[in-house]
Amino acid sequence: MSIPVAILISGGGSNMVRLVESMTGNHPGRACLVLSNDPAAGGLQKARDMGIATAAVDHRDFKSDREGFEKELISEIDGAGAEVICLAGFMRILTPLFIGHYAGRMLNIHPSLLPKYRGLDTHARALAAGDSEAGCTVHEVTAELDDGPILGQALVPIRPGDTPEALAARVLVREHELYPLVLRRFLSGERERIFLD
Repeated sequence: MSIPVAILISGGGSNMVRLVESMTGNHPGRACLVLSNDPAAGGLQKARDMGIATAAVDHRDFKSDREGFEKELISEIDGAGAEVICLAGFMRILTPLFIGHYAGRMLNIHPSLLPKYRGLDTHARALAAGDSEAGCTVHEVTAELDDGPILGQALVPIRPGDTPEALAARVLVREHELYPLVLRRFLSGERERIFLD
Protein backbone atom coordinates (compact mmCIF):
# COMPACT_ATOMS: atom_id res chain seq x y z
CA MET A 1 0.00 0.00 0.00
CA SER A 2 1.52 3.30 -1.10
CA ILE A 3 1.92 6.24 1.27
CA PRO A 4 -0.09 9.26 0.03
CA VAL A 5 2.04 12.41 -0.34
CA ALA A 6 0.85 16.00 -0.68
CA ILE A 7 3.19 18.49 -2.35
CA LEU A 8 2.86 22.21 -1.58
CA ILE A 9 4.04 24.76 -4.13
CA SER A 10 3.87 28.48 -4.83
CA GLY A 11 5.26 28.72 -8.36
CA GLY A 12 6.29 26.66 -11.36
CA GLY A 13 6.72 23.46 -9.40
CA SER A 14 9.89 22.03 -10.93
CA ASN A 15 10.76 20.13 -7.74
CA MET A 16 7.14 18.93 -7.52
CA VAL A 17 7.39 17.53 -11.05
CA ARG A 18 10.54 15.59 -10.16
CA LEU A 19 8.93 14.23 -6.99
CA VAL A 20 5.82 13.08 -8.86
CA GLU A 21 7.92 11.53 -11.62
CA SER A 22 9.94 9.61 -9.02
CA MET A 23 6.90 8.08 -7.30
CA THR A 24 6.32 5.21 -9.72
CA GLY A 25 6.99 1.50 -9.79
CA ASN A 26 8.10 0.12 -6.43
CA HIS A 27 8.39 3.57 -4.84
CA PRO A 28 6.75 3.54 -1.37
CA GLY A 29 4.83 6.77 -2.03
CA ARG A 30 2.34 8.25 -4.47
CA ALA A 31 1.40 11.90 -4.95
CA CYS A 32 -2.23 12.40 -3.91
CA LEU A 33 -2.43 16.21 -4.05
CA VAL A 34 -0.57 19.27 -5.28
CA LEU A 35 -1.66 22.32 -3.30
CA SER A 36 -0.74 25.96 -3.78
CA ASN A 37 -1.28 29.25 -2.00
CA ASP A 38 -1.55 30.88 -5.46
CA PRO A 39 -4.37 29.78 -7.81
CA ALA A 40 -2.24 31.01 -10.75
CA ALA A 41 0.84 28.94 -9.83
CA GLY A 42 2.16 27.31 -12.99
CA GLY A 43 2.84 24.06 -11.19
CA LEU A 44 -0.88 23.38 -10.72
CA GLN A 45 -1.40 22.85 -14.45
CA LYS A 46 1.72 20.68 -14.62
CA ALA A 47 0.29 18.51 -11.84
CA ARG A 48 -3.09 18.25 -13.60
CA ASP A 49 -1.29 17.24 -16.79
CA MET A 50 0.32 14.40 -14.82
CA GLY A 51 -3.06 13.27 -13.47
CA ILE A 52 -2.54 14.56 -9.92
CA ALA A 53 -5.40 16.18 -7.99
CA THR A 54 -4.82 19.88 -7.33
CA ALA A 55 -6.20 22.56 -5.04
CA ALA A 56 -5.45 26.18 -4.24
CA VAL A 57 -6.02 28.19 -1.06
CA ASP A 58 -5.26 31.82 -1.88
CA HIS A 59 -3.46 33.32 1.10
CA ARG A 60 -4.52 36.79 -0.05
CA ASP A 61 -8.12 35.95 0.83
CA PHE A 62 -7.12 35.62 4.49
CA LYS A 63 -5.15 38.88 4.89
CA SER A 64 -3.70 38.63 8.43
CA ASP A 65 -5.65 35.48 9.39
CA ARG A 66 -2.80 32.99 9.06
CA GLU A 67 -4.57 30.44 11.24
CA GLY A 68 -7.65 30.55 9.02
CA PHE A 69 -5.45 30.11 5.96
CA GLU A 70 -3.66 27.14 7.47
CA LYS A 71 -6.89 25.49 8.59
CA GLU A 72 -8.02 25.57 4.95
CA LEU A 73 -4.71 24.03 3.88
CA ILE A 74 -5.11 21.30 6.48
CA SER A 75 -8.66 20.63 5.31
CA GLU A 76 -7.46 20.12 1.73
CA ILE A 77 -4.48 17.97 2.73
CA ASP A 78 -6.36 15.77 5.17
CA GLY A 79 -9.29 15.53 2.78
CA ALA A 80 -6.93 14.07 0.18
CA GLY A 81 -5.71 11.49 2.68
CA ALA A 82 -2.10 12.66 2.66
CA GLU A 83 0.18 11.15 5.27
CA VAL A 84 3.40 12.96 4.32
CA ILE A 85 3.86 16.58 3.19
CA CYS A 86 6.60 17.85 0.87
CA LEU A 87 7.14 21.60 0.73
CA ALA A 88 8.53 22.29 -2.75
CA GLY A 89 8.96 26.02 -3.19
CA PHE A 90 6.05 26.84 -0.90
CA MET A 91 6.71 30.47 -0.05
CA ARG A 92 4.68 30.92 3.11
CA ILE A 93 6.08 30.74 6.62
CA LEU A 94 4.01 28.19 8.52
CA THR A 95 2.85 28.55 12.11
CA PRO A 96 3.10 26.01 14.94
CA LEU A 97 -0.56 25.12 14.28
CA PHE A 98 0.26 23.66 10.87
CA ILE A 99 3.69 22.33 11.75
CA GLY A 100 2.39 20.60 14.85
CA HIS A 101 -0.43 18.95 12.91
CA TYR A 102 2.11 17.26 10.61
CA ALA A 103 4.99 16.86 13.07
CA GLY A 104 7.47 14.25 11.88
CA ARG A 105 5.69 13.96 8.52
CA MET A 106 6.79 17.09 6.64
CA LEU A 107 9.87 17.73 4.50
CA ASN A 108 11.26 20.90 2.94
CA ILE A 109 14.01 21.65 0.46
CA HIS A 110 16.14 24.75 0.98
CA PRO A 111 18.69 26.20 -1.48
CA SER A 112 21.68 26.38 0.85
CA LEU A 113 23.89 24.09 2.89
CA LEU A 114 22.02 24.53 6.15
CA PRO A 115 22.60 25.73 8.79
CA LYS A 116 24.07 28.42 6.54
CA TYR A 117 21.73 31.00 5.03
CA ARG A 118 18.31 30.24 6.42
CA GLY A 119 15.55 32.29 4.82
CA LEU A 120 15.77 34.13 1.50
CA ASP A 121 18.49 35.35 -0.90
CA THR A 122 20.66 32.33 -0.18
CA HIS A 123 22.74 32.48 -3.37
CA ALA A 124 23.56 36.19 -3.11
CA ARG A 125 24.50 35.72 0.53
CA ALA A 126 26.81 32.80 -0.28
CA LEU A 127 28.55 34.83 -2.99
CA ALA A 128 28.84 37.91 -0.77
CA ALA A 129 30.47 35.79 1.93
CA GLY A 130 33.09 34.53 -0.52
CA ASP A 131 32.08 30.90 -0.05
CA SER A 132 33.71 28.29 -2.28
CA GLU A 133 30.69 26.03 -2.29
CA ALA A 134 26.93 26.19 -2.07
CA GLY A 135 24.22 23.57 -2.36
CA CYS A 136 20.85 22.48 -1.11
CA THR A 137 19.37 20.72 1.90
CA VAL A 138 16.33 18.54 2.53
CA HIS A 139 15.22 18.65 6.15
CA GLU A 140 12.31 17.82 8.37
CA VAL A 141 10.15 20.83 9.13
CA THR A 142 10.07 22.06 12.72
CA ALA A 143 8.82 25.26 14.32
CA GLU A 144 12.14 27.06 13.74
CA LEU A 145 12.59 28.34 10.18
CA ASP A 146 14.83 26.07 8.06
CA ASP A 147 16.08 24.37 11.21
CA GLY A 148 14.74 20.81 11.36
CA PRO A 149 16.85 17.63 11.26
CA ILE A 150 18.86 17.46 8.04
CA LEU A 151 18.14 14.38 5.93
CA GLY A 152 20.25 15.13 2.87
CA GLN A 153 22.51 17.70 1.25
CA ALA A 154 24.02 18.17 -2.21
CA LEU A 155 27.11 20.23 -2.92
CA VAL A 156 27.48 22.79 -5.73
CA PRO A 157 30.92 24.40 -6.24
CA ILE A 158 30.89 28.18 -6.66
CA ARG A 159 32.66 29.29 -9.83
CA PRO A 160 34.65 32.49 -10.40
CA GLY A 161 32.33 35.20 -11.67
CA ASP A 162 29.18 33.39 -10.54
CA THR A 163 26.00 35.44 -10.27
CA PRO A 164 23.14 34.58 -7.94
CA GLU A 165 21.10 33.54 -10.99
CA ALA A 166 23.78 31.27 -12.42
CA LEU A 167 24.39 29.66 -9.05
CA ALA A 168 20.65 29.22 -8.47
CA ALA A 169 20.28 27.39 -11.78
CA ARG A 170 23.02 24.89 -10.89
CA VAL A 171 21.68 24.40 -7.36
CA LEU A 172 18.21 23.68 -8.79
CA VAL A 173 19.65 20.81 -10.84
CA ARG A 174 20.96 19.25 -7.64
CA GLU A 175 17.64 19.88 -5.85
CA HIS A 176 15.97 17.76 -8.53
CA GLU A 177 18.40 14.93 -7.74
CA LEU A 178 18.37 15.22 -3.96
CA TYR A 179 14.69 15.67 -3.06
CA PRO A 180 13.35 12.50 -4.75
CA LEU A 181 16.19 10.47 -3.25
CA VAL A 182 15.55 11.74 0.28
CA LEU A 183 11.78 11.35 -0.03
CA ARG A 184 12.09 7.72 -1.05
CA ARG A 185 14.40 7.02 1.89
CA PHE A 186 12.13 8.94 4.29
CA LEU A 187 9.06 6.96 3.24
CA SER A 188 11.07 3.76 3.73
CA GLY A 189 11.84 4.77 7.31
CA GLU A 190 15.46 5.84 6.72
CA ARG A 191 16.53 8.98 8.58
CA GLU A 192 20.32 8.76 8.20
CA ARG A 193 21.73 11.89 6.54
CA ILE A 194 23.04 11.50 3.00
CA PHE A 195 25.45 13.80 1.16
CA LEU A 196 25.87 14.17 -2.60
CA ASP A 197 29.12 15.82 -3.66
